[in-house]
Amino acid sequence: MSSWPVNCLVLMYKSLIMKNITRRNFFNNAIKATVAGSVAIPYLFNGVKAMAQGSTEELLSSSASALQFSQIKLPYDYAALEPNIDATTMDIHYNKHHAAYIKNVNEAIAAENISFATEKEFFANASKLSAKARNNGGGAWNHNFFWQCMMPNAGGTPYGKIVSALDGAFGSVPKFKEAFTTAAMTRFGSGWAWLVKDASGKLVVTSTPNQDNPLMDTAEVKGTPILALDVWEHAYYLKYQNKRNEYVANWFNTINWEEVAKRLA
Repeated sequence: MSSWPVNCLVLMYKSLIMKNITRRNFFNNAIKATVAGSVAIPYLFNGVKAMAQGSTEELLSSSASALQFSQIKLPYDYAALEPNIDATTMDIHYNKHHAAYIKNVNEAIAAENISFATEKEFFANASKLSAKARNNGGGAWNHNFFWQCMMPNAGGTPYGKIVSALDGAFGSVPKFKEAFTTAAMTRFGSGWAWLVKDASGKLVVTSTPNQDNPLMDTAEVKGTPILALDVWEHAYYLKYQNKRNEYVANWFNTINWEEVAKRLA
């Protein structure tokens, strides 16, 4: 084999050092010279390998920064909401159903190379997501929100600025409860009832099917969630069977009005 290609590479390397060009550019130029001069690949193998490793590290770094949903710690014990919601239902709801949504949406994000950086961006593009990503992403977020809507030893009666806000939007607190109950009861099959602040700042009551929520671009009524009620059967069937009306009525005794006040601010 002629020594010309090797000498050529040596001279090129010295020249590039003099010009203070990066090692990566050196290898790019070297590869071009190799192809042109039919130089054997082994001379460049170590450099190409280093470049490949660098690219892999960049990809891993990008993947690590992708959106990941996480399950919040339940803010109270499983039995803390009794007698309104029983401990067994809370245990299964949190550790089985909610945990499964978290696992499945993160699998979908990885498998489908979903690159949205935030949950808000994720839901704003819900119409572009697969059924797995959309449904499980909704289930993950909705339940994190739902757990915080409730608290132990809640009186079920709003106070202060909450009353003023509900009076202004619905006429009175009882009328708000009536509207919210209707949304929960008329949602056919599985879904959610919501109190939402829409784009104009107005409080409205709505409902969504399955694991959809008002943050999604597909929602009939879009806005910022203030309060939510899960009306999937797994949320109440062990205690209430088919009596969704009793579940909804008793759920009002668990509302964390302190959290509602923060969301209204």
